[in-house]
Amino acid sequence: MQQNTDWWRGAIIYQIYPRSFFDSNNDGIGDLPGVTEKLPYIASLGVDGIWLSPFFKSPMKDFGYDVSDYRAVDPMFGHLDDFKALLEKAHQLGLKILIDQVLSHTSDQHAWFQESRQNKTNPKADWYVWADAKPDGSPPNNWLSLFGGSAWQWDSRRHQYYLHNFLASQPDLNFHNEAVQQQMLEEVKFWLDLGVDGFRLDTVNFYVHSKNLEDNPPLPKGAKKSLGVRPDNPYSFQRHVYDICQPENVDFIVRLRQLLDQYPGTTTVGEIGADDTLQVMADYTSGGNKLHMAYTFDLLNPQHDAAYIQQVISQLEAQIGDGWPCWALSNHDTVRSVTRWGEGHPFQAFAQVSLAMLMSMRGSVCLYQGEELGLPEADVPFEAIQDPYGIPFWPEFKGRDGCRTPIPWRQNATNAGFSQAEPWLPIVEQHLPLAVSEQIVNPNSCYQFIRQFIQWRQQQPALRAGTIKLVEDTGEALVWWRHHSDQQLLVAVNLTADTLTIPLSVINDQSGANIEELAGHGFKARYENDQLILPPYQVFFGQLF
Repeated sequence: MQQNTDWWRGAIIYQIYPRSFFDSNNDGIGDLPGVTEKLPYIASLGVDGIWLSPFFKSPMKDFGYDVSDYRAVDPMFGHLDDFKALLEKAHQLGLKILIDQVLSHTSDQHAWFQESRQNKTNPKADWYVWADAKPDGSPPNNWLSLFGGSAWQWDSRRHQYYLHNFLASQPDLNFHNEAVQQQMLEEVKFWLDLGVDGFRLDTVNFYVHSKNLEDNPPLPKGAKKSLGVRPDNPYSFQRHVYDICQPENVDFIVRLRQLLDQYPGTTTVGEIGADDTLQVMADYTSGGNKLHMAYTFDLLNPQHDAAYIQQVISQLEAQIGDGWPCWALSNHDTVRSVTRWGEGHPFQAFAQVSLAMLMSMRGSVCLYQGEELGLPEADVPFEAIQDPYGIPFWPEFKGRDGCRTPIPWRQNATNAGFSQAEPWLPIVEQHLPLAVSEQIVNPNSCYQFIRQFIQWRQQQPALRAGTIKLVEDTGEALVWWRHHSDQQLLVAVNLTADTLTIPLSVINDQSGANIEELAGHGFKARYENDQLILPPYQVFFGQLF
């Protein structure tokens, strides 16, 4: 049987945050055997694959995004053999496995950094970004950390500063050093040889900094802040001209792609945070020699009116050429979408319509664990907060714990069936009626609706891999055509609480063509009297013939 090496185009990838998925050994923390046990549940949704957030050995200062050994599973998640068992079972179920790779920085507990910080002459001395203080002892420049404060930390052993774009315990690797680039490719190759199907690449445009360490300029007044950080975070006060998105970054991505091409059927999805996210996404995915796909924070922020979403799609399509986007409404770093976008709306209806919209756009999709259940953001009290990003910005920003609380598996079980021990983050009362056990047996649940829609969508070539053409002047409705080979579909989305009506004359520029309503997707919008009628939170799908 011939392998479909382009399986990732239009794929739906289910993101798992292992700490919060399922705890198999009852220590309060989810683990790899827990993921393996629940793989049939994921497969039943009809998704194509899984993205596993980091499970590597780590001091967990940033919950695994501070890696101390790229080739070892942290004991709290299991052992390497547990990962191999997970990979084997996933493949038996027809699921691809993508793992998170954090290549821009390591933990300060990594052996490389421990050696590098000893002096200026050791073999790893230039593996991290070191710089002398200014004459007055202050940091080398004005670069800032996303987590607050300067991006430079003084080290008394080397009498130099080192760069950290995130926590001070996450020193940045020096990608201007050829040995570093080669080593990181070796770390990726290790997992490819084990049989993984690809990688989600954390902060993929942060690998390379400007060698000259120039100060970043201030963000011009009124300019867009698009890095996915809060406007009250000083990081958003700068234009990030010199600390990220350097031309040499693309050169390394090309080398990484050359490695992936030696393993047919593997793929990459990069996380893009930049001043011009859509342009960087286009630059990083075009040409067939860089990333396979990438996502940005443009749909992970609070803005979500029809005009904004249409603008995002339009701008990307104008720039991306032969590149390929990957879209997400939620992940482990953002407020869950039914709260961020759906506050004031019925959560289940809004979850259904927003995810249907997402899966009808051109590109691939990342579905975050619990989205299929319509889970809202959990309100985690200050005394239970674990996220180092949330504590310094409290109470205006409560961190990322609210989207990371454990999955509720059984409503009436201890800790919602996640663990017999006290979970690392609390399970909130609001989530209990939305437990998997309740939704699986309810034919009208959010889970059953999303499951039905995914399986229907996977049978529509135009939705998986087709082109997109936006229809303008449709008011609060989002309308576009998707076209692939012999299938041409009309998609009309109503994210509002009002009934929207759109005359066919506004939509159809193909004179004499007929539109046939498609069934099987679960939505109730309709086409009658030469107009589309979109009830609240409904989508219309029609085929041109």
